[in-house]
Amino acid sequence: MSQVFIPSDYESLLSVRETEHAIVMIKDFFQLALSTELNLTRVTAPLFVPQGIGLNDDLNGVERAVSFPVKDMNDSKMEIVHSLAKWKRLKVTDLNLNPGFGIYTDMNAIRADEELDNIHSLYVDQWDWEQAILEQDRNLEYLKDVVRKIYRCIKRTEFFIYDRYPRISPILPEEITFVFSEDLQKAYPNLSGKERENIVAEKYGAVFIIGIGASLPDGKPHDGRAPDYDDWSTETEGGHKGLNGDLLVWNPVLKTSFELSSMGIRVSPESLKNQLELKGCTEREKLYFHSMLLDGKLKQTIGGGIGQSRMCMYFLRKAHIGETQVSVWPDSMRKECSDAGIILL
Repeated sequence: MSQVFIPSDYESLLSVRETEHAIVMIKDFFQLALSTELNLTRVTAPLFVPQGIGLNDDLNGVERAVSFPVKDMNDSKMEIVHSLAKWKRLKVTDLNLNPGFGIYTDMNAIRADEELDNIHSLYVDQWDWEQAILEQDRNLEYLKDVVRKIYRCIKRTEFFIYDRYPRISPILPEEITFVFSEDLQKAYPNLSGKERENIVAEKYGAVFIIGIGASLPDGKPHDGRAPDYDDWSTETEGGHKGLNGDLLVWNPVLKTSFELSSMGIRVSPESLKNQLELKGCTEREKLYFHSMLLDGKLKQTIGGGIGQSRMCMYFLRKAHIGETQVSVWPDSMRKECSDAGIILL
């Protein structure tokens, strides 16, 4: 069910025209910083992929992909991508990239089952990136090192915007804090995953929660994650699980935690097999992507997605993602936003 939160006394810091200019500047600056920091080459990416070969992102496993038949291919079904999580690994393998080098792309997706609100839209735009790594890089220190590099890019972009729009003051902390999802659950056993995120994001300003997808001591995962791209089951230090996580910041406009990126070291053949068993979907082992991975034909990688409209929304202190992208919204939401001075593009 769609819903919208209207911050009290909200007033956009930029006009619509200034906002459009700022969106371009943010995207151009950040992708250059990201590609330089992580040694990424831009590649062209698909809007849709064949149905039934296991290449689309299953997200939490329940969302329906938008599909359509192709007349000139005997009505073969195609699916609009949810993300490029698995496609990128194939691309890195096809390009035979050396460890430490990778790709990024502008990913555009439609998520028809999304519940619409201030930060969720039917239209998803993000920088999808993937980097080749060595087998010995599949550890927490490598994951943290990459997270810190991405956070440096975010910090640079924040100053870049402040330098051009001094009324938008920098608020991010110098360093990002790492927290394990298991430790959060132990500290706040009676709170939901989202409520825990709110506490740590407000406390630290910027946080990376490690281990998204595996069941916690209470039997529930911190949040859902498909079993076939991020490695969320491998045991790490102190009995923790997972080589993936979410990068969150505190949003001062919405007064809530705000996810900018989801990323992780990708599954090995062993962890893929384990996670498919844990999720009860071992039949996927026969699919094109999964069989290639299980046969050891895909490179070891780390990768993730970074929301473009969300990044713009955060840096420009916007109250609704519709202020930084064009999408479709319920008439009631448009009216409520308009009455509050929130101009949806």
